[in-house]
Amino acid sequence: MGCHDNCKFEHKRAGGGTKARYLKHIIAREGAVFVCLQETKAVQFSDARCYSLWGDNKAGWVHYEGDNGGGSLLSLWHTDAFIYDSHIMGKGFIAVSGQHVKANYFNAVRSPGERKGTKERGSQLSEIREFNRFIDANLLIELPFVGKSFTWFSSNGKAKSRLDRILVSEEWMQVWPSCKQYVQRREVFDHCALVVKSVDKDWGPKPFRTIDAWLVEKGFMEMVKDRWNAYVVQGSSFTKVKDKLKRLKGDLKIWNKDIFGNLESTKKRILQEIEDYVCQDCNDNLLVCDRMKRFELVGQRKEVDNKLESLMRQKSRVSWLKNGDSCTKFFYSSLKWRRSRNQVKGVEVGGLWCEEPSTVRAEARRWFDNRFRATRDLRVRLDAVEFKSLSLQDNLRLIEGFSETEVRDAM
Repeated sequence: MGCHDNCKFEHKRAGGGTKARYLKHIIAREGAVFVCLQETKAVQFSDARCYSLWGDNKAGWVHYEGDNGGGSLLSLWHTDAFIYDSHIMGKGFIAVSGQHVKANYFNAVRSPGERKGTKERGSQLSEIREFNRFIDANLLIELPFVGKSFTWFSSNGKAKSRLDRILVSEEWMQVWPSCKQYVQRREVFDHCALVVKSVDKDWGPKPFRTIDAWLVEKGFMEMVKDRWNAYVVQGSSFTKVKDKLKRLKGDLKIWNKDIFGNLESTKKRILQEIEDYVCQDCNDNLLVCDRMKRFELVGQRKEVDNKLESLMRQKSRVSWLKNGDSCTKFFYSSLKWRRSRNQVKGVEVGGLWCEEPSTVRAEARRWFDNRFRATRDLRVRLDAVEFKSLSLQDNLRLIEGFSETEVRDAM
């Protein structure tokens, strides 16, 4: 999904011709699917007004009027790309649920460092705890930030906060795992717009990794040994190992697809077969041999469950959980959070953000080259340093054996 297929941004105060033109420009530029506006200062909205902001009549919308326009909120979406299901709203929030998005409005931060230049309130830490508890309770994930660390700035520039953020569900991350939220330039608003994009870049071949579940599969180790011994390669010892590993990688991919199989599909097939036998048993049509097959299928299902848990445990690197814990949702959350946190999103070159793999690689290499380049001026010289050393007599005393008198004195 590119940025033209699904984008979402959050901004404040839709009133005024200049601001309306800016909103129409960013909606058209990003090909937005879902738009969230805060503090619109409008008590009422109409189809004509929403269609004007959107650029055509393919827009659905929900408006919360607030207190005579104060705290008013507006959500708009592309009716061809977002299927509306339902919504709830109240003071300070609109939650719209549909096929892709659940959007919420917040005026809170997740840590004290996300507010600068404002007076600390006694309730601020309590507010932070409640906001983080809300995120955890709803199993929401915050998308990685690209750009400025703050999204709101006061008119005098003394205060700043990170009040705007995009939170998504685990189901969203399954469909668009590479989504990020990009902080736009501050132009006519006191808030910076946020644009959600899922930009897939080709970073070249991925490193090969073994799966722990392979090691307990029957016949796996024998297959690896047979293939390894069958490879005939030429060259130095290092070259032979490299070429054998390359060939083994290709054979393991084929084995994983044809023999090991897709664990989720295998589990569904086993459960369906068990269900068929259960239905026959309910009608008293199950033979003795079928009962044995059902018993074997139950054992196979347990094996597949253990393999799935091992796979999720390995990906999420949660090694302290005991075997048998089936909290796969926790594994999945850990996996997605670690991937989004550790992912190299891009680099800033000459003040411009760049995500092209070739540029990122070149900039990373340049940085490490400068970091570890040695110069003559920085080398440590020990020419004039005199170190204390043991004399020949001291050395002989250290290596000579213990006398009986010395042993008795020590005891």
